Amino acid sequence: MQPLSPKFDLYLVSDRRQTRSRDLLWVLERALDGGVKRIQLREKDLGGRELFDLAEKVKALCVDRQASLFINDRVDVALAVDADGIHLGGASIPIEAARALVGTDKLIGVSTHSMREAEEAERSGADFLLFGPIYFTPSKADYGEPQGLAPLKEVVEKISIPVYAIGGIKVGNIGDVKEAGVRGVALISAIMSSVDPCRATQEILGILQR
Repeated sequence: MQPLSPKFDLYLVSDRRQTRSRDLLWVLERALDGGVKRIQLREKDLGGRELFDLAEKVKALCVDRQASLFINDRVDVALAVDADGIHLGGASIPIEAARALVGTDKLIGVSTHSMREAEEAERSGADFLLFGPIYFTPSKADYGEPQGLAPLKEVVEKISIPVYAIGGIKVGNIGDVKEAGVRGVALISAIMSSVDPCRATQEILGILQR
C-alpha cells in the first residue's frame, strides 16, 4: 500500500458550486500550481458517465503535477480512472467491501463525525480519517453542530491512523486546528471560492508547514 506522504497536509475537496461560476478544472489547476498534492473529487450530483469524464480530466491534471486523486464514494469510477484512492462517507459501501474492490495498493479515506465512527473506521481498515465539522460551514450543516477543537483533539489522541480536520477551516483558524495534533486539514471553500486559488493554497500550505 502506498504510504501517506509526510507533506500530506492539505486535502482539497472539490465542489463546482463554490467556484464563483468559474470552471472547476481551472480552479483545481490553480490549486495544484499552488502546491496541493491531494484532491478529492466530490461532485455527488453527477451521473456515472459525467463523473467519469470529469475524473479523467482531473486525473490528467494530477498526474502532470505529481498529485494524487481520490474519488468520493464511487469505487467504480475510481477504478476506471485508476485513481489513487477512494473516499467514503456514512452512506457509502462498507470499508471492508471497498477494500475488497480496490485492493491494498489504493488508500481509503473515511469521513467521521464522532469518536465511535472514528474508532469503527480505524478497526475496519481505513487509511486516514476526516473528522468534523470542526467549525460551522454551510456545506457540512447536515452533519450537525460543529464539533469544536476538544473532540478533535480526543480523536487525534485515541486514533492511530492520520486524522484531518474538516469543516469551516480557514486561514484564521488553521493554527488552532494544528495545535490539536492533526496530520492536516481538508477544506473546500477556502480554496474553491478564493479569488486566487493558487495564492490561497500557498498561504494555507505555508501555515501548515511552519
